[in-house]
Amino acid sequence: MRRFRTTFASLLAATLLVVAGCSDGSSGSTADAGAPVSGGSLTWAVETEPITFNPHQYAQAKARLLVWNTFEALLTHDDQGGYLPWLATGYEVSPDGKAYTFKLRTGVTFSDGSRFDAAAVKANIDQLLTPNYAPTVAAVQLKNLDTVEVKDDSTVVLHLKKPDVLILDFVSSPQGAQVSPKSLKEAKNLKAGGPELAGTGPFVLDRYTPGQEVHFTKNPAYDWAPANAGHTGPAYLNEITYRFLKESSVRVGALTSGQVQVIEGVPATDESLVTAGRDFSLARGLNSGSAYSYYFNTAHAPFDDVLVRQAFREALDVPAVLNGVYRSTATRAWSVIGPTSPFYDKSLEGGYSGNAAKANQLLDQAGWATKDAEGFRTKNGKRLTVRLVQSAPFVRDRRDVLAQAVQAAVKQSAGIDVQVQLVDQGTATKALTDGEYELFDNSRADTDAGAALNLLLYSTGAINRTGYKSPELDKLLDDAVATTDRAERARIYQRLQQLVVTEQSLVLPLYAPQDQIAASKTVGGVAFEPTAGVPGSAYNLWLSK
Repeated sequence: MRRFRTTFASLLAATLLVVAGCSDGSSGSTADAGAPVSGGSLTWAVETEPITFNPHQYAQAKARLLVWNTFEALLTHDDQGGYLPWLATGYEVSPDGKAYTFKLRTGVTFSDGSRFDAAAVKANIDQLLTPNYAPTVAAVQLKNLDTVEVKDDSTVVLHLKKPDVLILDFVSSPQGAQVSPKSLKEAKNLKAGGPELAGTGPFVLDRYTPGQEVHFTKNPAYDWAPANAGHTGPAYLNEITYRFLKESSVRVGALTSGQVQVIEGVPATDESLVTAGRDFSLARGLNSGSAYSYYFNTAHAPFDDVLVRQAFREALDVPAVLNGVYRSTATRAWSVIGPTSPFYDKSLEGGYSGNAAKANQLLDQAGWATKDAEGFRTKNGKRLTVRLVQSAPFVRDRRDVLAQAVQAAVKQSAGIDVQVQLVDQGTATKALTDGEYELFDNSRADTDAGAALNLLLYSTGAINRTGYKSPELDKLLDDAVATTDRAERARIYQRLQQLVVTEQSLVLPLYAPQDQIAASKTVGGVAFEPTAGVPGSAYNLWLSK
């Protein structure tokens, strides 16, 4: 059995260093709040209301902090991207890489009183493989799963059809979080989740008011935190309420007026309101996974022509639009993989974009050589129009404002007509399914970038919106998850990035997503999740007295 020998003290120190490294330099709330104390009620304002509280259905990076309040996985991550025990005490991999044996903690219970064991792990995976339940998980993270073997109450073996390291990403992800089999069977609205679903986590979701807030109470029986969680035993707080406040100015106003003690999502335009006084702290953390990018739909004109894809990228001065929307706080992205990933190809930096003359030359070459009365490029009497459909529940970081800035920039520089539609999730899904779009925007906070790449770029990927199908690309994606050698994976992903970003110009990377946390200095334990870079759960939070 593979053992995790790192001491609790060193893991905690490493975690705190990660948080400090993400900070903007302002003093952290942990020191100001004094020593941890138990008790109290805290209110946290968040930007995004989850579309579901079922971890198996997790798809919004902004909802991750809520998932880990109630649910837990077999493994978690350290600050180097490695794995630490959580509901599992260790694991071993067979020599052929096709069997992963997990030894489970004993004495763990779900909040509904039922026992966590190997049978529960199997029940969760069986549910995930149920047709139409969680198709993206089944198609990527569990793609190569063959069978689940319950050896005994505390031992479960995942047998694979072929080696696939993404199985470890699965057992440490929200989608792999453990839900009580009893509640999986009895929940009236399983896909929506909520109070009916029981987890093993430090809090219990007991109240949800759509459009307003969600409320969690302490799980007094909790006593199985991972080694880098900050402490052991039950959570410090008695209860925590998350209020859904979409507008950043409203969130900041709620914090500075004392209505809430913590907020996430603080744009550059509002940072001064937080940092002006001495009562609040502000910290930032870059997310893992894929960069926020525009993906070109190559299935039909105009982006079926690589020259037009290249022209669009050259037409946009990315630093200019980022500075206009985020001032100097956004980190420019150059690849589909985020810059915090060990697989990021730094050689791509500086390779394209911001050359209006080149953009116009490429459009002329592609046959879009004339302009209409409004200054838009035309070809055979048809305007060069591209549609970007944004799903409102997934819009974060003022991405709708960024889209408007992109729209204005490419019109001015190259005569490209970008039409932006901000719609509800159902309308967006239909447009994407019907191919009624030319640009698709996305970022993912997967701890292993391979999970994001397989979803976004594989020929049959669940959210492959480029329409690009390539045996070479599929083979690269397959080969990258078939080896545990990180250097070999980096080599494969470097070739993949060169293919996708440089040679085929399938994607326009814009920025590396980041989260910001602002908090009253009466709040201690504020931190970002190691590796993922998103706000952590409420387990280690406390209120000074």
